[in-house]
Amino acid sequence: MALGDSLTEGVGDPVGDGWRGWAALLADGLAEGAVEFTNLAVSGSQTRDVLERQLPAGLALRPDVVSVVIGVNDTLRCTFDIRAVAARLDAVYAAFTEQGAVLLTACLPDPGAMLGLPGALSRPLARRQRAVNAVVHALSERHGAVHLHASEGAWLTDRAMWSADRLHPGERGHRQLAVRFHAVLAERGLARGTAPSPEPEFPAPTKSASLWWLATAGTGWMARRCTDLLPQLLTLAADEMRHRARGTSARLDLRASAAVSAALAGLSVEPDAA
Repeated sequence: MALGDSLTEGVGDPVGDGWRGWAALLADGLAEGAVEFTNLAVSGSQTRDVLERQLPAGLALRPDVVSVVIGVNDTLRCTFDIRAVAARLDAVYAAFTEQGAVLLTACLPDPGAMLGLPGALSRPLARRQRAVNAVVHALSERHGAVHLHASEGAWLTDRAMWSADRLHPGERGHRQLAVRFHAVLAERGLARGTAPSPEPEFPAPTKSASLWWLATAGTGWMARRCTDLLPQLLTLAADEMRHRARGTSARLDLRASAAVSAALAGLSVEPDAA
């Protein structure tokens, strides 16, 4: 079973009239026989959505293996609160592991860098994503999750791995995630089926198709995000530039680290685990 947002829903890996994605590719390689796979991920979801909407449906089906990959959309909202993110993830992870499910988690790349935003705009998003990743690392260790460091590796800078929007993997990228997850699971004896192929099954979208996506669905997606995030992001950017001008940028990093430590301490997780 898979929970999460557009990444896990499969956006960027179209098959027929829908999306496939890394989780579906991975499911096929978990066992030698048939595997029943349910994808509860919904594009645009935040940690609140996973906790309140996806978790109840997931627990009712009692999965043997469950992936919970979420957090980027939280960083893109003006309501971002690392304490709330930590508390929600802790509750979701605990609920599945208490049922005996194998839990899969991943840290994710910085959305500002993936979108190619200017430094003053990208640095606040990078700081937020690092905070989310630190929380995911600590909670993954606490709950014994199988964790994938998806925020690292050469695949991040390989344009062939990414779709037209530069934020979601293309088919090659989704396959890369599935291959890497399968390898980690196989090392632990938890994946006994054939590993997913890293090679794409379908031709990459043409340049015209990519431009059409950006001009239609991509434009709408960006407009929705900008309406919510842009005012605060501009405020964060102004704060960033003031600190850089004064030579005090380190204070912003220290502030973010302190927030992560406080969030983890509130859950009785040692901050050093991050």
